[in-house]
Amino acid sequence: MSSAVVYESSFGNTRRVAEQVAETIGATYLLSVDETPPDLSGLDLLVIGGPTHVHGMSRESTRKAAIDQGATALAGIGVRGWLDRMPRVDGLRAAAFDTRADKPALVTGSAARGIAKALKRHGCTVVSSASFLVTGTAGDLADGEAERAAGWARELA
Repeated sequence: MSSAVVYESSFGNTRRVAEQVAETIGATYLLSVDETPPDLSGLDLLVIGGPTHVHGMSRESTRKAAIDQGATALAGIGVRGWLDRMPRVDGLRAAAFDTRADKPALVTGSAARGIAKALKRHGCTVVSSASFLVTGTAGDLADGEAERAAGWARELA
């Protein structure tokens, strides 16, 4: 199965989830939103993830705010910008994920929801979406979340 895992990460947590997913499914590509994407028409599965910023996908202003909070790995265009540039790929199986604070989604919002909507607008068949929890504003993945990401990836494969 030819697959790509694309991610935006501010504090490294979304990258860690992306790496876990890519390893579990044996992804053909693992890349940041700032890297040149592969030819999506040749893929069987596209997985895209990003951090939840202010109830949804990051924006330039929220990425700047993350720097003030100590973020070290900020994407230049962010997942929103990557999706804006994505070509239409009718029928491509896709999945969306995010990382968000360990609070109810009603409080935090979810970048995965917006990612999934954008994927559908580009003709993808969204087969799953998930949120993975982090502790604190600039914290680490919550206990068990890396394992949960691997389980989610096995379901995707």
